[in-house]
Parts: sequence; structure tokens; C-alpha cells
Amino acid sequence: MKDTKAIEMKEKYAKINDYRFAVAPMMDWTDRHCRVLHRLMSRRARLYTEMVTTGAVIHGDRERLLGFCAVEHPLAVQLGGSEPEALAKAALICAGFGYDEINLNCGCPSDRVQSGAFGACLMREPALVGECVAAMKAVVKIPVTVKCRIGVDDQDPREALWAMADSVKKAGADALFVHARKAWLKGLSPKENRDVPPLDYPLVYELKRAFRDLPIAINGGIGSLAEAMSHLAYLDGVMLGRAAYHEPGLLLRVDPQLFGEDAPFANQFDAIEAYIPYIEARLAEGARLADMTRHLLGFFTGLPGARTFRRHLAMEAVKRGAGVDVLRAAVARVSRAAIAA
Repeated sequence: MKDTKAIEMKEKYAKINDYRFAVAPMMDWTDRHCRVLHRLMSRRARLYTEMVTTGAVIHGDRERLLGFCAVEHPLAVQLGGSEPEALAKAALICAGFGYDEINLNCGCPSDRVQSGAFGACLMREPALVGECVAAMKAVVKIPVTVKCRIGVDDQDPREALWAMADSVKKAGADALFVHARKAWLKGLSPKENRDVPPLDYPLVYELKRAFRDLPIAINGGIGSLAEAMSHLAYLDGVMLGRAAYHEPGLLLRVDPQLFGEDAPFANQFDAIEAYIPYIEARLAEGARLADMTRHLLGFFTGLPGARTFRRHLAMEAVKRGAGVDVLRAAVARVSRAAIAA
């Protein structure tokens, strides 16, 4: 049965290329369960899948890799690849699944992407990135965007970033998301690459002044919604990663503060209650409770009882046959602590 409300949401937002706020694609984190939860918190945030390689899209289990719940719109799929023909084929498949945007990963520094010569490696090949964007634009009608770093290894960040922006703009990219730090392909782990290289927000501001017609959003090290909003004085959008994941409650403030619209729910308690029917449906399909509740561990950060909430879920949700009663019991611990406070 089609979800009429979800279809209306897709039609309302799919035509709006508004990159003001997005939750970053994060491997092992932004799966479909996480995205449904995040959508409950904000109707307007752009959500992104984990990176999916072109080979997986073309040859793998597409429903498992690309399937999503209709309520997730507006939703983008992030592709990993460096061959224009393969990216075009994968983009066409993704568009057929109903995604609202195709995003090309030019920023991931993991060993996996280095061995495949894509991700952050593509910072060295801006002309090729332009060819990839053009190939995808030629076969899909939805926006095609790029997520990159400010450079890799010993590149001059200004030269590398300007070359990338110029190439993707000429190819017709609809937006550029910039993680405002270098990636070091040798010597730093993927985790260290998220923290060790210094951030350079002013460089991204300067890029926007040079490419006024290209929507540019910033990513990297943004720890709060207040910080995110400060960047909007200079750029078209912000993309939060770990802050949004570890403290999803901040997403309840996105619609009111960034879009002037009411939040979907008054508080985290109401949002979790709305998440429960989704959890029950997935449990009936054979999913484990922990597959979904792992995305809730930071849900009550800063509130009394948050620690006992996390501990209860961590210990009980992983048990065989665990159901929503485990989640309700964890929430009750926060409710009691709030009353006691």
C-alpha cells in the first residue's frame, strides 16, 4: 500500500534544491533505520545513504543496498566510483529507485576507496570528476552533487579546491559539499582523517565568493546547530555528521530554526513513540531490535537518566527476541529521572 503522506512529501520537496541543512553520509551509521529516525526529527533535512559503490549497485542485491522507506524523502544516495560509464549506469538505477539526488563521493580516504581509485583520490583528478558528473547528468533528471575535501596530501588546498569546483560547475553539478579539511591518504587512518587535519572554514567561504552561482555547503567539525547556523551567513548550506548522529535531539530544532516551520514533534519522547511502529514492523520482518536502537543511544544526551537509558539498551536490545518493551523500559528510566529532577 502506498504511503500517501510520504508521496506528498516527496512531491513537495523533490523540486526544491534546498541544501541549507543535511545529515552527512556516514558508513555503518546512516542506514535506513537511522534515516527513518532522523526524518521523524526533521521534515526538511536532506538525508544521505551510506556510500554505495557503482559495482555493488550494478551487480549486487539492489533492494538490500538501495531500498528505503518512502518517509525518508528528501533522500540522496551517495555513490562511490570513478568511471563515468559505470556511474551513469548506477545513477540511472538509483533514480529508478526514487532517490531525490545523486551524490558523488570525492572525500572518503579509506583503504577501500584508495584501492579502487575513487573517493578522496579523485581530488587529484578534477577533470575526471567533471566527466563523471556530466555522464550522470546526461541520464538522470534529479540533481547530481559532489562531496569533496579541500585537498589531499601535499596538494595546495586553494588550487585543488578551485580546480574541483570549476570542473564540477562546468559539468553541471547542482551543488558542492566541502569537508573543510584535507585528507591524508598516507599516514592517517580514516578516523584520524576526521579530526587531525586542521579545518579551514575561511577557505570554503572564499570559494563561495568565487563561485557565486554554484550552491556550496560546508561539512567538518561542526558540533552544534548554533555553529551550523553561523556558517549560513557565508554559504548555502551546512552538513552535520557525528554531531547529528550522536545527539539526534538537535534535529528537532532544524525545522523551526533554519526553515521557520514547526518541529514534527514537541520532544524526543514523542519522536521515539512515533518510531516504535516502524521498529515493530521491522521486527516482524526478522530484524533485531539492536539494529534500530543503536541509533538511539545518544538520543537523550544532556538529560537526567541518559546514561541509564544507554546502558539499558546496550545490554538488553542485543538479546535474542528483544522487543519494543525493552525500548519502552529504557525511555521510562529517562522519564523517571526527569520527574525526580
